[in-house]
Amino acid sequence: MQVKNNYNECLTNLICSIRKYYGLDYKHNTIDYIDKLLEEKKPKNVVTILFDGMGANILKRNLPENAFLVRHMLKPITTVFPATTVAATTSVLTGLNPVETAMLGWNMYYKGIDKIITTFIGCKKEDLTCKPLKEANDYKNAHMITKPMTSELNEKGEVKGYFISPFGDIHYHDLDDMLNKISSLCKNDEKKYIYAYDTEPDHTMHDYGPDSEEARNLILERNEKLEKMCENLKDTIVFVIADHGHIKVDNIFLKDYPEIYDCLKMNTSIEQRAINFFIKDSRKEEFCSLFNKEFGNDFDLYPMEEVIESKLFGDGEENPVFRDILGDYLAISKSNKAILCPGDTKLYSQHAGYTDDEIYIPLIVIDKE
Repeated sequence: MQVKNNYNECLTNLICSIRKYYGLDYKHNTIDYIDKLLEEKKPKNVVTILFDGMGANILKRNLPENAFLVRHMLKPITTVFPATTVAATTSVLTGLNPVETAMLGWNMYYKGIDKIITTFIGCKKEDLTCKPLKEANDYKNAHMITKPMTSELNEKGEVKGYFISPFGDIHYHDLDDMLNKISSLCKNDEKKYIYAYDTEPDHTMHDYGPDSEEARNLILERNEKLEKMCENLKDTIVFVIADHGHIKVDNIFLKDYPEIYDCLKMNTSIEQRAINFFIKDSRKEEFCSLFNKEFGNDFDLYPMEEVIESKLFGDGEENPVFRDILGDYLAISKSNKAILCPGDTKLYSQHAGYTDDEIYIPLIVIDKE
C-alpha cells in the first residue's frame, strides 16, 4: 500500500511544533521551519484558523495569484488519513494521529455497545432523527482522545488557550464575529494560543461543489476579511489551514449490488470514500472478488492487516479501540466515486478519498511583528 500522507509534515506535525513552542509534550516530529519561525519571533499570540474543506488546490483555483492567502501560502502539506473533519480536526486539537485518537470518520463502529455511531452527533448511523445516545457519548468519552491543546495550556497556567468554534468554548455567530473575537483577544497583554474553526466552505461545497460560484464567493470573502483582520495585528503569528479538500462525486448505492451487499455482516462506516466493511466469515473471498470486479477501477480494496501494517492512519501508540473500528476491509476511492449504504447522506461533493484535491491542504503563515 502506498501511503500518500506525509506524517513528517502534516497537520499533526504543525500542532506538535506549536506544542513544542509552549513547552507541552509532543509525540511526533515537529516541522523545522515552523520551529525556527516561532523561536526567532517568540510571538505573544499564536493563532491557528482552520477553514473546513478549503484544500490547497481548491484555494489556488478560486483565488487570483496575488490574493492574500495565496501569497502567504508557504506550501501545500498533507492532511491525515482519512481526509475528513472527524479525523483531521481532532489531530489539530490534540497533536495526535488518528491511530492514537481513534477518531477515524463520520461513522464508526463502537464495539462496546455494538452500534455504528455518527461520531460527532452520537446517534446511530441509521437514525434519521439524529437522537444522541448516552451510551455512545459515554463510550466515546471513555475511549477516544479529543482533549484540546487549549485546555492543556489553561491547566498548565503559563499561557492562555482559547478555542473559538460553534462547538468550542467560545461560540461565534458568523465569520465577522469569529474574526472580531480573534482580533480582540490578540490585543490582550497575556501570552496566548487561539484555535478558531470555521465550518465553511465545507458545508456549501457539499451541496454545490468545490468550484461552484457559491464556494468561490465564500473563499474570496475569507481571503478579504482575514487580510483586513491581520492588518491590525501585532506580535502575532497566524497559521491558516484546512482539514481536507473536496471533490465532486458520483454516488454508488451498494444496495444496487445485492451480491456484494449480502456479504456484509453489518452496515458500512468511516466515510463514503474511505469505506470499511465487516464481512461474514464465509464470504470474505467472494466479497473481494465481487468488489474488485465492480469497483476496482475506482477503489483500492485493502485487508485490514495491510492497513495496520502500512500505518495509513499515522504512527504512534495505537488506541485500544482502533482495530475494533476498522472491520475486515477498507476501500479507498481513487476516482470521483462514493459508496453509500443505509444512513448515508447523498452529497454533491465529498472528501476522504485519495485524490490530490482531497489530501493536500494549505499551510499559510502570516507573521505580524
